[in-house]
Amino acid sequence: MEAIVFEKFGGPEVLHFKDGVEEPHAGHGQVRVKVAAVGVNPIDYKIRNGWMEQVFPTTLPAIPGNEFAGTVDEVGEGVTGLSVGDEVLGWTTTGAYATYALAQAEAVATRPVGLEPTEAAALPIAGETAQRVLDLLGVRTGETLLIHGAAGAVGSMGVQLAVALGATVIGTASPANHAYLRSIGAIPVAYGDGLVERVRAVAPQGVDAVFDAAGRGALADSVELRGGTPDRVVTIADPEAAKYGVTFASGGGDRAKAGEDLAHQASLAADGALHMTISRTFPLRDAAKAQALSEEGHVRGKLVLLVE
Repeated sequence: MEAIVFEKFGGPEVLHFKDGVEEPHAGHGQVRVKVAAVGVNPIDYKIRNGWMEQVFPTTLPAIPGNEFAGTVDEVGEGVTGLSVGDEVLGWTTTGAYATYALAQAEAVATRPVGLEPTEAAALPIAGETAQRVLDLLGVRTGETLLIHGAAGAVGSMGVQLAVALGATVIGTASPANHAYLRSIGAIPVAYGDGLVERVRAVAPQGVDAVFDAAGRGALADSVELRGGTPDRVVTIADPEAAKYGVTFASGGGDRAKAGEDLAHQASLAADGALHMTISRTFPLRDAAKAQALSEEGHVRGKLVLLVE
């Protein structure tokens, strides 16, 4: 099969296209998926650089990628509810930048009619991460939530899910993304110096919780906006979390629940009630370009690889 492979840690240049990679086959409880589209995420370049070895040890050579949309083409023993030919989306255990990927059956959902593969591939990680953090924060109707990096894939998903819960959402982003944030229901503010004052200007009553999806040094301001306490402040991106007593949500949630949530989110997306902006698509061969753009950190929405 074709795949993107890296044999050593480093920059985007360590990624290369390879034909003749050994195909994986579905084991017990697994399905094999012929991949149509792959979501590109910041975790991909962090693993490629070797920055995540203490959390996600990588055996080299490795195929990047965690989320996909595609078609089931093998079903392992013990799998029920999924058949060859089913259109699905979900998380892989073998690397998604490839012709074929394996997934645990509970980590996939059927792709509903009306949801294209490109959009479907952008949902799993952003949707699971956003929902998991909102659950950790216990966001409720009537509360005010501050989201850093609100225009990114995870942040914009968090905005929409929190708004659906009945929360008021303030989102930090560059001014170029403020109109976009308003369109998905957030009150935009610029990040950087003076953030505390700008947030207080639009939320004089304070904020009830903070979701940092950016990792750009806003934790001190976040704690201050919470009245000096790190309670109900969660980051998925700032390694300085422990310094401020803030919860770092590194992943590893309940995949069965995540699969159920994904099916619900896919249904909402197919009906037009949940939107994921696709910033740009790339052919699989251009995975290095996609990761380089992701690493720059100014992408609105999601980058997606298309697999022929």
